Amino acid sequence: MTTKTNKRTTAAAAERTPEAESALRELFVDELKDIYWAEKHLASALPKMVKGATSEDLKQTITNHLEETKNHLTRLENVFGLIGEKAAAKKCLAMDGLLNEATELLSDTDKGTEVRDVAIISAAQKVEHYEIASYGTLRTLAGTLGYNEAKSLLDETLAEEKNADSLLTQVAENYVNEAAAAEVE
Repeated sequence: MTTKTNKRTTAAAAERTPEAESALRELFVDELKDIYWAEKHLASALPKMVKGATSEDLKQTITNHLEETKNHLTRLENVFGLIGEKAAAKKCLAMDGLLNEATELLSDTDKGTEVRDVAIISAAQKVEHYEIASYGTLRTLAGTLGYNEAKSLLDETLAEEKNADSLLTQVAENYVNEAAAAEVE
């Protein structure tokens, strides 16, 4: 099966027109601008989540991811440079919506409760899943377009996003969910 897939991939690559490749590159750049905006805005939203959290494990997990997010921005700037583009952001409607939802969840839950921590984890995981989808797509497009260094950088970020999601799940399952279930209104 792998041989058939490889033959199809090679045949498809050989049949690509410059126009099709240009359109794909344009989509790739547009998606880079989208995730660049998303990461910038996430970097300003994460400290609010840390401030709203009760669990020290959750605070530390989000703080660590904030540092990674700053590195993601630098990596994205490198990706833009590798493909000969200036780093630029385009409003990401998906991330904007997810961050608005996170703000709403914070305001709808009581300060100092584990239920708020569950809400923060929920909001953070929605963000992580969006980022995982975005970086997975970008990594694949980079490979298709022959941007191997960019693909490697995007793959590194993808791995960190998956790890952040996993760490949030661990915090939820190790303590926060059970503690929230035991809280009395």
